[in-house]
Amino acid sequence: MADTPSIILGVPRETFPGENRVAMVPAVVQPLAKSGVAVWIERGAGAAAGYRDADYEAKGARLASRDEIFAGAHIVAHVRVAGANPSGRDDASRYRAGQIVIGMADPLGEPAGVREFASTGTTLMALELLPRITRAQSMDVLSSMASIAGYKAVLLAADALPRIMPMMMTAAGTITPARVFVIGAGVAGLQAIASAKRMGAVVHAYDVRPAVKEQIMSLGGKFVELPVETTGAEDKGGYAKELGEEFYRKQRELMAKQVAESDVVITTAAIPGKKSPILITGEMLTHMPPGSVVVDLAAERGGNVDVTRPGEKFDFHGVTVMGPLNIPSAVPYHSSQMYARNVMAFVQNFVVKGEIKLSTEDEINRDTMVTKDGDVVNARVREALGIAPAAAATA
Repeated sequence: MADTPSIILGVPRETFPGENRVAMVPAVVQPLAKSGVAVWIERGAGAAAGYRDADYEAKGARLASRDEIFAGAHIVAHVRVAGANPSGRDDASRYRAGQIVIGMADPLGEPAGVREFASTGTTLMALELLPRITRAQSMDVLSSMASIAGYKAVLLAADALPRIMPMMMTAAGTITPARVFVIGAGVAGLQAIASAKRMGAVVHAYDVRPAVKEQIMSLGGKFVELPVETTGAEDKGGYAKELGEEFYRKQRELMAKQVAESDVVITTAAIPGKKSPILITGEMLTHMPPGSVVVDLAAERGGNVDVTRPGEKFDFHGVTVMGPLNIPSAVPYHSSQMYARNVMAFVQNFVVKGEIKLSTEDEINRDTMVTKDGDVVNARVREALGIAPAAAATA
């Protein structure tokens, strides 16, 4: 254990509208101190998530002003930064060259925001770019937040549905269970399947990757098989790949029957840095039972349903369509807890005995590093910006 933490990690209050999460929770303060990292947190930063200033102080964190945090911290941890938080431009003058900034930056979806952020001279580490390797699982913020989103999507659907989820045998007769169809069996989809099953629904699920059939069935779901060619549906990192409009058109035709037989449809198909593929059309929704509900978890990228209105809930020919944004922020206490543990593991990977060792020989550091010394250095982000990759290799 380090006698006196020599590295300061600062946590400012989030400024993105409606963002209730906080990047650090009291429970991780002491484990970080053992790694030589002291936590400074802006007063009130955890209030919206249910964490009081006194809770942080009790664990050894120091309360500070926003200016003090940016002036004194070696590492600054955000939930949203750069392209993921246009409101953060107000902090541009507060960053110091050489600081390490950690957070979700949407580097592939909003690369222009990252390019603008590079002018701060900081080293930006975008947690969305973590490689999908065993060693990085404890740092995987996308999986953590997707778990929350999948769970919450089922609750949103259940609340809007004019039916109940489980089967009930009563003196007034038997009530049949709701039929839930989950499209996409990534982390969010699997959590939605599990949550809907726990609520007593009959759950069907589909994914372009046949390999997930066993996972779906292990949660009590029924795998929907469609006769479409799915070779190349995921990249080497395990993320979904864009398959082309002709593939999605055929998939929609084959999926229409299952959609029509469902009371709830939850879509989760997202491709990093790309517009969400259209999996369901408005015409398909007109065949669903009256009062049915669609929850489009891909709304932030345009949505999987062609009539989705990001951030809105509306009636479409008797079907309630919901395009919720930033769902994890609606469950800020546990979202913050999971996010903070991910950040703690990430920091402990490059802080060794109270010293920062941010070597790019470590693929975790190399893949997540987006800006350094005023330049965009990440090859994937440079490609998204149309910048020659050779310069990134040199950097």
